[in-house]
Amino acid sequence: MRWQMGRRSDNIEDRRGIGAGGIAVGSGIGTIVVVVLALFFGVDPSVVLQGGGSPAPPAVERRAPPPEQDQLKDFVAAVLGDTEDTWREVFARMKREYREPKLVLFSDVVRSSCGTAQSAVGPFYCPSDQKVYLDLSFFRDLRERFRAPGEFAQAYVIAHEIGHHVQNLIGISERVRSLQSRAGEREANALSVRLELQADCFAGVWANNANRSRQILEQGDIEAGLNAAAAIGDDRLQRQARGYVVPDAFTHGSSTQRVRWFRQGLDSGEVRACDTFKARQL
Repeated sequence: MRWQMGRRSDNIEDRRGIGAGGIAVGSGIGTIVVVVLALFFGVDPSVVLQGGGSPAPPAVERRAPPPEQDQLKDFVAAVLGDTEDTWREVFARMKREYREPKLVLFSDVVRSSCGTAQSAVGPFYCPSDQKVYLDLSFFRDLRERFRAPGEFAQAYVIAHEIGHHVQNLIGISERVRSLQSRAGEREANALSVRLELQADCFAGVWANNANRSRQILEQGDIEAGLNAAAAIGDDRLQRQARGYVVPDAFTHGSSTQRVRWFRQGLDSGEVRACDTFKARQL
C-alpha cells in the first residue's frame, strides 16, 4: 500500500501508556487476552463496555509506548488523513459537510463517552464522542491470530470504523438504534448486521475513491483487504470459539457477506451502492 507520501492527520489523540483513570498502566497488565467473540469491530461498544464514562483525564504519569509502534502510529495518521480527504470530497458531492473524527490510540484499557473498554474489545467507534479507539496491538492479532497480514488489511480496519462515523453523520446510526430499542434480540441482531455490512461497504468506497485520486493500492492489497473482511466474519469467529455457528446470533455478518459488501463499495465507489437496509440478499 502506498501511504508514505500521504498527508498525516492531526486528529490523533495518543493515550498509550495511560490507564482509564488517567494513571499510567503498569507493566503488570502485560499480555492482552483476546476474547475472540469481542473482536467484532462493534459500532455500539456499550454492549461490551463497562458502564458509562467520560474521556480520560490528563495522565499523572505515562509509560513510554514500544518503539516498534512508532511507524504504526505514522501509518495510522496517514490512513486517517486519507479517509479525511476522501470523505470530505464524497460529502461535498452529496452537498454535505464532513466533520472529521478523532482517533484515540490507547494501550490495554481506555475510557470513552460510551464507557470503559479493554483491548480485547478490539477497535471501536463511539458515536457519543465521535471518536475511533484503537490499540495498535490489534494489528498483531490481525496478522497472527486471524491470519490477515498486510498494510491494507490494517487500513481496512481503520476505514471500517470511519465508516461508522459516516453512518453517524448521515443519521443512519441513530435510526438503527431507535429501531433496535423497540425490537427483540433477533431483530436487533439483524439490524446490527446490516449496519456493520454497510460500514464494510463504506470502507470499500474509501478505497475506491482514494485509489482513483492518489493511487494508494499496490498488487495484493485488494486481496489483503478481502482476506481481513473474511477473517472476522461472525460464522468464522463463532466456529473458532465454540465449534458451531448460530446465525441468529450474528451481529456483523458472515465472512461471505463481509467480503461481498466490502467488494461492493470497492467496485462502485458510491455511497448509494451501500444501502444494506434495502437489500433483499446480504
